[in-house]
Amino acid sequence: MTRPARDPARGAHEPPLAPEVARARGLRSGWTTGTCASAAAKAAVTGLLTGVVPPSVEVALPGGRRVGFAVADVDPALPARAAVVKDAGDDPDVTHGAHLTVGASWLPGAAPAGTVELVAGDGVGTVTLPGLGIPVGAPAVTPVPARMIRQAVAEVTDRPVALTVSVPGGEAMAARTSNARLGIVGGISILGTTGVVRPFSTAAWRASVVQQVDVAAAQGLDRMVLSTGGRTDAAAQRLYPDLPAVCFVEVGDFTGVALRRAAGAGMRQVAFVGMAGKITKLAAGVMMTHYTRSRVDGELLAEVARASGAPAPVVDAALATATARHFAEACVEAGRLEPLAELCRRAARCCSEFVGGALRVEVVMTDFEGGGVVARG
Repeated sequence: MTRPARDPARGAHEPPLAPEVARARGLRSGWTTGTCASAAAKAAVTGLLTGVVPPSVEVALPGGRRVGFAVADVDPALPARAAVVKDAGDDPDVTHGAHLTVGASWLPGAAPAGTVELVAGDGVGTVTLPGLGIPVGAPAVTPVPARMIRQAVAEVTDRPVALTVSVPGGEAMAARTSNARLGIVGGISILGTTGVVRPFSTAAWRASVVQQVDVAAAQGLDRMVLSTGGRTDAAAQRLYPDLPAVCFVEVGDFTGVALRRAAGAGMRQVAFVGMAGKITKLAAGVMMTHYTRSRVDGELLAEVARASGAPAPVVDAALATATARHFAEACVEAGRLEPLAELCRRAARCCSEFVGGALRVEVVMTDFEGGGVVARG
């Protein structure tokens, strides 16, 4: 996608990097929805106070760094409304290009000085379940962005003010996130802990996994179903149709993080639904399963095959390739699924041992389309 030479969301005080500098530094960072909302809030409150929305504003990130943003969607007929267009940098963020929009109005009555009341407008979600650190019924604005918004407003006025935060198209964006499972309805969440989006951030995925486990625990649930991605998640939901949606978590490579969080939250059972490669790594005791951090252990596969009495072609397949898929396909072709069931049992045992036996773990292996169950243990 071609970007303009100067993207407004990059800010008046931060000119875009020259192409050769951007290449040298790698992927370009962006701004969180929380940062953009804080900038839009400052612009809207400035307009409420003065009658004119400024063309740009400067706000502080949680670490103290100050950044500037161009203000968008200015309408002279609405002097207390402003927007900032989110630039997620090179991260594949569903909210990239979203217009974080804030409308400001004075609070009536005798509200204390410095009061900032947040209201969910169109496209911003409302919290319906506990466990997110946000009161049920409140807008889905997480604590750090809420503080950023209040700080930005305090730089303009201490008069009590109500802010309606909206995102045009936010409900459609939210359909591509895990918000519905977390009990966030009506739109996206206003997120961010540092104010900056790091491209392809593993920290963001890890935080999402932790959050989903916490929400399930807050409902008093004691069972989670972990999967590695979209296909295995769909298979998991078919396998356990009676469980609430909040019990299902796409953990990616963060199986160990999810297991520890589940055990710490008092969960009792966990099912892991995945394909042969991830399960083989779990059976080897590797709980962070990204391919660059670990390799499939062919000797382990061969040991499992021998222990299961598999024929020579299956044992040979274990040692002939660095992929568990080849081994799994050889087992299926030979009609010998016991090695795969044993692999699942070993993976389940390693997962349980990883949390000191606090969880009863079941591991289910699907085929490579994520549709059918191959083995379980």
